[in-house]
Amino acid sequence: MTQRRTTVLVVGAGPCGLAMAAQLSRLGVEVTVVDAADRPHTGSRAILLWPPVREVLGELGLAEHAARDSVRPAALHYHLGSGGSVRVPLSDTDAPLVLPQERTGQLLAQALADRGVDVEWGTRVTKVVPDEHAVNVTVTRADGGTTDIEADWVVGADGLHSQVRAQLGIDFSGARFPATFLLAEGRLDGDRGTGGISTEEIHYFLADTGVALLAPLPGGEFRISGAVPEGTEATAEHAQALLDERGPGGLRFTGVRTVTLFSSDERVAGALRSGRCFLVGDAAHVHSPIGGQGLNLGIPDTRNLAWKLAGVVHGRLHESILDSYDPERRAAIAQTLQATGRMARQAVVGPVARRVRDLTWRLLDVSGVLARGYAPMLAGWRSRYPDVLFGTPADGTDRSRPRPGTRDPRWIPKPSDEFAGRFQLITYGGRGTPLAGAAAEFADRLPGLVAHFPLDGRTQRFVLLRPDGYVAASGAADRFSGVAAKLAALAPTPPSPTATAR
Repeated sequence: MTQRRTTVLVVGAGPCGLAMAAQLSRLGVEVTVVDAADRPHTGSRAILLWPPVREVLGELGLAEHAARDSVRPAALHYHLGSGGSVRVPLSDTDAPLVLPQERTGQLLAQALADRGVDVEWGTRVTKVVPDEHAVNVTVTRADGGTTDIEADWVVGADGLHSQVRAQLGIDFSGARFPATFLLAEGRLDGDRGTGGISTEEIHYFLADTGVALLAPLPGGEFRISGAVPEGTEATAEHAQALLDERGPGGLRFTGVRTVTLFSSDERVAGALRSGRCFLVGDAAHVHSPIGGQGLNLGIPDTRNLAWKLAGVVHGRLHESILDSYDPERRAAIAQTLQATGRMARQAVVGPVARRVRDLTWRLLDVSGVLARGYAPMLAGWRSRYPDVLFGTPADGTDRSRPRPGTRDPRWIPKPSDEFAGRFQLITYGGRGTPLAGAAAEFADRLPGLVAHFPLDGRTQRFVLLRPDGYVAASGAADRFSGVAAKLAALAPTPPSPTATAR
């Protein structure tokens, strides 16, 4: 048996494990990645990369590669069983990229390799023993050899059947969703104009017999998926039958490359952190695939944790900040499970409920609710964190300012390596104001924690952005000193707070 040491051990090399490791490496943290599989995972699997995932790819320098290799849908198109349709346009700030999970993993693995970190495939975790100062992990290689790895921190990104979670004795409660889904990928032949099928839209057919998804894939292929009766077999014939039964008609599914059946669970880990160990992605939560929220929930887990863990490793942040990971991500998980559960149940409702569903969609469309809220919800802009870091109420005098714990496309941290892992303090009113002066002084005293960006504006105000894109605080100038004091308190040895800017 050999022995090794690492700062952070990431267990699992799916997209979430790779994203976790790549972000830590970008932030200057030594990281080791192991996976029990013999080789990288293949297949399309999760295909929607919504804005939170796109932001992580951008920070890792992968945005152009992802955009080049993917399809960028212009709308979500819902074809109602009772006739007519509802089209939800996707703006630049709301749109996902359609990219097979296999390719997403390849991009993340390359970004990690470019930083000198290779995945150790065929390396299975067999024992996890945490103590106060480190975590001792035993791994077994494909050749039967074993290694003891002493890690300061462990991140379990090893999926639904997480060995890390099992070794830590963490409960994974929930239930199986009562439906089986068929998924197939291949090419479409036929009169797409007659069928109303645009290759630039994601289509949902809300037929009387059930719901079917038809989504364009890179390379001219399409994915079709929907809940199917018990006893349905994973064959090209059943995929065609699903298309004929629920689709627009006149289309043939040819060159079928993938056909599979799957079911889904709705489960959440009883704890996302246990001492020096954390769970991310499917090791922490699983839910219905409807709405394409899998990576949109899992990769933000890693984004939330990476800057905090890197800050602790480098001595910029007090270790207590890691206590915020569980409540913040648990809130996001609950919000996502509520939304995906609602969408999934619409796919298996009875005849009367289907008519109510179609009427509801029309009303939401006419009222403008879909345009204002539905796409932003899927895009992650409606995600809310409890304000466990600052406990600072929003400034009620100006509703245009972002609220703590929210994300807003108007305020996105600059994806620069220079400012990676730091809070970004944006002040308005110009450089010569008392607020700008106080903010500059504060940033000079904590350069590893916060970066200051003074901007012009008619009034003195500020927005404090966390490294993961969430709003930490905002308000008028007279509120800055209180926020600065709370931000300084996140450092291991906080300096005295700045004077109030007036």
